[in-house]
Amino acid sequence: MKITVIGAGNMGGALVRGIVKSGAVRAADVTVSDVCEANLARIKEFNPEIVRCSDNVKAVRGADCVIVAVKPWIAEKVVREIATYVSVPVISIAAGVSVDTLKEWFGGNAPALFRVIPNTAAEYGESMTFVHASGATAEEKKAVLDLLGSVGSVMEIEEKQFASATTLSSCGIAYAMKYIRASMQGGITIGFSPKVSEDIVLQTVKGAVKLLQESGNHPESEIDKVTTPGGITIKGINAMEANGFTKAVIEGILAGEKAGK
Repeated sequence: MKITVIGAGNMGGALVRGIVKSGAVRAADVTVSDVCEANLARIKEFNPEIVRCSDNVKAVRGADCVIVAVKPWIAEKVVREIATYVSVPVISIAAGVSVDTLKEWFGGNAPALFRVIPNTAAEYGESMTFVHASGATAEEKKAVLDLLGSVGSVMEIEEKQFASATTLSSCGIAYAMKYIRASMQGGITIGFSPKVSEDIVLQTVKGAVKLLQESGNHPESEIDKVTTPGGITIKGINAMEANGFTKAVIEGILAGEKAGK
């Protein structure tokens, strides 16, 4: 499979690196197009076998799949530029750009379209990626889902759920980082060095995720197991709740969803 990725910024670059690292596509079968020389330089540094250029039309020729990984305000220009040269499945990760809008930009003969929301953990094979397909055959859908599955988990959703999915997962990466950062600060406050605090928090979060994934238990069930009446954990949880922990998280997610609509 030969793929072309237009846009090698944060998300596009993460996808390229994740796909190549996974072995789903050989580096030599990946073409990256970007007008930013710095982005192309980072791709070259990662793997010099990846084909690099700044000509989108040239880049899409011969591709089996095209990924449009540009900012939404650039997406129309890019799509209209390549529209007459593309008949293979197109994956768009341009936030807020609907399938109907993509069809309009491609004109009367739009290819199979996939609106996709990954997150930057794709680089390390741990993205939570959401997909909505339009006009794709069963074979095309399988190929795209397999490709995206090489960089993490994939979930098909209705297009109307995209704002919710964005804030819960794509923005959720940042929300999770805020918790991790706050916990690190807490660790420093009680006497650990910044590096030791970071190591403790990262392993603790990793362990919590693994525990829930492997056990299948609800988080509240696992909280109960370590919450002794009158003990340290319940006092810490009560203090967090008194300072608005759960409410702050929920309000942040709701604000993100509202902004994304």
